[in-house]
Amino acid sequence: MRVDVVIPALDEEAALPHVLAEIPRDLVRRVVVCDNGSRDRTADVAREGGAEVVHEPRRGYGAACLRALAHLRDDPPDVVVFLDGDRSDRPEELPRLLEALRGGAALVVGSRARGARERGSLTPQQRVGNAIACLALRHLHGAEYTDLGPFRAIRWAALESLRMEDTAYGWTVEMQIKAARRGLVHAEVPVSYRRRIGVSKVSGTVRGTVMASITILSLLARYAGPERR
Repeated sequence: MRVDVVIPALDEEAALPHVLAEIPRDLVRRVVVCDNGSRDRTADVAREGGAEVVHEPRRGYGAACLRALAHLRDDPPDVVVFLDGDRSDRPEELPRLLEALRGGAALVVGSRARGARERGSLTPQQRVGNAIACLALRHLHGAEYTDLGPFRAIRWAALESLRMEDTAYGWTVEMQIKAARRGLVHAEVPVSYRRRIGVSKVSGTVRGTVMASITILSLLARYAGPERR
């Protein structure tokens, strides 16, 4: 499988070199870092670490992901892997996700709830929010998940079929909702999680936490009805 990694990054100069060094390059064709308007040397350290760099000045996790995917479209991979740029994920566990894809899944989510978590890596609001969102996914869409984790892998053809739109906090849950509505085979694998380097732009702030919660709940409500063909 041709595997490309996408890393949305905003002011991750300190963490990004570690993330890039931990990616198993024997399994990955290329790494694309989308600099989401950083005020530090994020773009420079990404290039120094061997990544391709694209820029998306419009702030938002989803906006950065969409810009990176537009870059990949010129020479698409078989599989896209999404990683955070703050070193909270463990890229060396990528083989777990790829194995689940080889087993027939179209989307594989790395579950922090099922894996080993460093103390303090997930805030109480993150744990509660994940539990509520996963409960809604099960009841509204019949999709069994324990997490909305950012570390995930999806087949390119499946991802294109989802026509992703969210530009902010709802990127991960939108993907899981749409995959369920399309009937795509999904899987979860346990992944480890550690405290990030630096301060979170979402769970680390009151505004980020509130806006993320509103966005996720709004998406769950928006797609609650039958899919329009």
